[in-house]
Amino acid sequence: MKVLITGTAGFIGSTLALKLLARGDEVIGVDNINDYYDVNLKLARLERVKAHDGFTEVRGNLEDASLMEETFKKHQPQKVVNLAAQAGVRYSLENPQAYISANVIGFTNVLENCRHTQVEHLVYASTSSVYGNHTNMPFSVHDPVDHPVSLYAATKKANELMAHTYSHLFQLPTTGLRFFTVYGPWGRPDMALFLFTKNILAGKPINVFNYGKHKRDFTFVDDIVEGVVRTLDHTAAPNPAWNSDAPDPATSSAPFRVYNIGNNQPIDLEHYISTLEGCLNRTAEKNLMPLQAGDVPDTYADVSDLVRDVNYKPDTSVEEGIGRFVEWYLDYYKV
Repeated sequence: MKVLITGTAGFIGSTLALKLLARGDEVIGVDNINDYYDVNLKLARLERVKAHDGFTEVRGNLEDASLMEETFKKHQPQKVVNLAAQAGVRYSLENPQAYISANVIGFTNVLENCRHTQVEHLVYASTSSVYGNHTNMPFSVHDPVDHPVSLYAATKKANELMAHTYSHLFQLPTTGLRFFTVYGPWGRPDMALFLFTKNILAGKPINVFNYGKHKRDFTFVDDIVEGVVRTLDHTAAPNPAWNSDAPDPATSSAPFRVYNIGNNQPIDLEHYISTLEGCLNRTAEKNLMPLQAGDVPDTYADVSDLVRDVNYKPDTSVEEGIGRFVEWYLDYYKV
């Protein structure tokens, strides 16, 4: 199969590309290698992918309509996974334009080219952040999510609405995946596990928001990628039981689906930190801070739909996952 992945120098994108290449797929990878975080880490991820036969690199922005049109026409991908995005809740308070450019304009270009080149299935990244301040746990894709509390979340909710429009108008099969706090080797330096590890090893305090009272559905990257591959192979189809009098937000009369993809086992942030302390054999100095603007206190994914449809089974414990991250971190940074 020929698959176009956007964001192939990213954490999830590079891991997904490696998995698809390993099973014999051809991968066209699009990434702009921006400097939102360490460019050298992105390039190192990309080098791992480029070492495999069957990979073609395209360097550039999703917002570049001409580049995207040329890429789709030249390579004619059968399926597309859109992972490129401006990520991060807190950064959306500082640089909102970056989110509109990458997440809205860029995604429009992806949709348009999927439409015009008859792509068989578009899978795209959404986020657990769309649930905002929901307190009804676990979060269900069948509940409405109309009150985002960050611009990042709003752009991802917009992606789901845009995808549905193209599924309805042009019969483009689309599947949105709401990721829940992904972590693991080769992860993002702006994420908590990376920041905690760096500071603990340097003997610096770690910032613990909401005074450590968070719960997060931490999900190991290999479990996430396995779910993405299974979803990619399970093309979205219309729901024959869909009823406009009682509309289900996760399905449609069009070939459209939205799923949660998480571990389904929320972990206290305090336990997460103590597990990391054990792996590093060091004690963290904690700087307890209030809940940050745009953050949500807890996340908990109901993944029953994904289990039913693609037999999704996340099975990496937080102890194993953090241990594997620490092992990678110490090796990569030569600590």
